[in-house]
Amino acid sequence: MDAYGGGIEREYLERKKRSPLIALFMGLLGLNAFFQTNRHHTMPEWVPASLAASYLLLAAYMLLYMRRARTLVGARGITARRALTERSRSWHEIYDIRVEPVPNRTVYANKWITYLYDTDGHRFVLPHMDGGQLDDPPAEVAALKEAAARHRGMGWEQRPEVEAWIRRRAGHHRAWVRAITSGVVALACGFLLWLVLRFTTPHPPTLLLFLGLPLGTFAAVAALLHWRWESQVPWTLRQR
Repeated sequence: MDAYGGGIEREYLERKKRSPLIALFMGLLGLNAFFQTNRHHTMPEWVPASLAASYLLLAAYMLLYMRRARTLVGARGITARRALTERSRSWHEIYDIRVEPVPNRTVYANKWITYLYDTDGHRFVLPHMDGGQLDDPPAEVAALKEAAARHRGMGWEQRPEVEAWIRRRAGHHRAWVRAITSGVVALACGFLLWLVLRFTTPHPPTLLLFLGLPLGTFAAVAALLHWRWESQVPWTLRQR
C-alpha cells in the first residue's frame, strides 16, 4: 500500500534497525584483525597491516552508508544517495523502476532489491527500497510509478531498443562480478599455497601469491568474459 497517500515526495531510509548481532560480529572480526596484526609471525609486515587497514576502511564505509544512504523522490526525479556518492535522474531520463528478486539469497537476506533504469539502459540500486526496509517492495514501487506518471509526461511502456541495451549491460555486469569472484578465489588459493610453501621453502613468493595471482586471474577472466559477451552482441548495439 502507498504510505504517502499518492504523493510524489518520498524519502526511503533505514527505518528497520539491524540486528545487534551484526555489530557484535563485526567487532569481533576487528579485534581478531588487531590481534593478528600485532602477534608474532613470519609474514611480511605489509600483509597484516594491509588486511587491518582494509577492514577499518570497510567498517567506516558501512557506518557511513548506514547513516547517509537513502533514496529521495521528488517532482524533479529520483536521487540515490550512498556513503560517498549520489546519482540523480530526472523523470524524463528514467525508463523504468523495477523490483527484482535477489539472486542466490539466503534465508535471512532481503528477498527484493529495487533498480532504477535510465533511457540509456544503465541501472543503479535505489538504497533502502528493498525487502529489509519495506514490507511489500513491489506494491510500493507500483504506487510510486503511478504517482510519478504525471511528472514523467509519458507512460511506462517498454521500448525494444532500451531493453536490448539493458540486456547488453547486464551481460557485462555479470562478467565483472564473475571476474571479481574469480580473483577472490585465486586469492584464497594463493593464501593456502603460501601456507604450504611457508613450511617447505625459506622464501615463499608472497607478493606473487597475494597480489600477482588474484590480479592476473581477474584480468584474464574479465577479458575473456567481456570478449565472449561482446561477440554475441549485434554490431549496432556496440555503438551505444
